[in-house]
Parts: sequence; structure tokens; C-alpha cells
Amino acid sequence: MQSTALSPEAVKELWIEYSRDKDNIDIRNQLVEHYLPLVNIIAGRLAISLPSHVDTDDLKVSGYFGLMDAVSRYDYNRGNKFETYAGIRISGAMKDDLRARDWISVSLRQKIKKYESTIITLEGELGRTPTDEELADALEVTMEQLHALEQQVSASTIIPLGEYIKFETASSAVNDPTKSLETVEMKETLAKAIDQLSEKERLVIALYYHEELTMKEISQVLHLSEARICQLHTKAVFKLRGFLANEALDL
Repeated sequence: MQSTALSPEAVKELWIEYSRDKDNIDIRNQLVEHYLPLVNIIAGRLAISLPSHVDTDDLKVSGYFGLMDAVSRYDYNRGNKFETYAGIRISGAMKDDLRARDWISVSLRQKIKKYESTIITLEGELGRTPTDEELADALEVTMEQLHALEQQVSASTIIPLGEYIKFETASSAVNDPTKSLETVEMKETLAKAIDQLSEKERLVIALYYHEELTMKEISQVLHLSEARICQLHTKAVFKLRGFLANEALDL
């Protein structure tokens, strides 16, 4: 299905009409078609961190139903940005579909858990983020094996931390404005966590989540291999998770 090109004024009129008559299927379908590019964008970004055997078209199908749900539930009169609200619903629908398929093997889940728990333990013991050498030593693997493991873990990262926090804070703002203080605190904690990353890791996080570049584009910007960018991204995600886990324990 192709998206329908509408002017901002036409889209506004459709939302006004639909807010008055939620049973109007024709208007709902016009809005869904207009916002279809959102599904393609989110599916493309999510597919970057998934194994090649996961069909992007399947993601788009589940995302399409998420978009329909978003259009049906969106309250135009509240004045919140639809793209943010829809992004939460579309991404959630895709991730629910992936979880239902349970495509990650038991052995890989165990590797992910061990990798993450090792980083958390080392952060607690060292009072800083561990180096590659310290991490490899703790995992009892060679540097080559560590990098191979990080590539595996990168491919299994369905919900990148930065994207998850972005959607969660956006969701809180849309559904409960009283949570604004909680959102500020979460952002401050995340900012502190990002400060713990190496310069390259911070740059990868910034380029991927804020500039919305693909791993391939980041590799061209930083003049590093795409595999190395995936490794930096994976390590940054788990370092951030480790920091936030330790922060939670201190509360």
C-alpha cells in the first residue's frame, strides 16, 4: 500500500473530522495511508539490529496494525504530536511480534545474560566501565572471541536502550503529564550514564539515536568497519544498562 500525499492543511482537516466521528472508517483509512512512511522508517531502523532471517516485511505488517491502533486511539484535541505517539504504538507492535516468535536461541540468551551481568559486576568492582581486556579476562575469552560475541549480542538487541528510553519518556508525557518530573530525572540519569562511555561510544550513540544514521553511515563518518560500529554500539548499550542498574540499586 502506498502512502497518500496530503497537505498539512488537509491532514489537519481530517483529524478534526475524525475527532468528531471516530466511526468514520474512510477518514481513518486516509490518515493511516498518509502516515504509512512511519512504518517503513521504524521497520528499517529496527531491522538494522536483527538477524538477516527476520523478514522486514513481517515487521511492516505488524507495524501497520500498530499504526491503525494509533490513529484510532489518538486524541487530536490534546495537541500532542501524532508522530511521537504513533512511533510508540508502531514500534511496540513490531517488538511484540518479534517476542511472540521468540527467535533468539536459548544459548544466545545465556550469552547475553552473562555478558550483561559481567559488565554490571565489573562496573561495581572497578567504579568505572571495564576495558576490552578486563571484560575478555572476566568472561575467560580471547579478544577475538569477545568481539565475535559482541557482534552476536548486537544482532540480538531488539530494543536499543536509547530508543527504549525515548519511547518510554514520550509515552509518559502523552499519557500522564504529571510524570514530567520523573521524565526529567530519567533524562538526567541517562545523561550521567552516557558520560561514563568512551568518546567513540558516545559518538556512536549520538549519531545512531539523535542523528538517526544507520550503522553503515556511521561507519563511513568514523572511518571504521560496520562490524566495529556494531561492537561499539553493543558495548555502549550494555554499559548504559549496567550503570542504570547500579543507580537503581542505590535508590
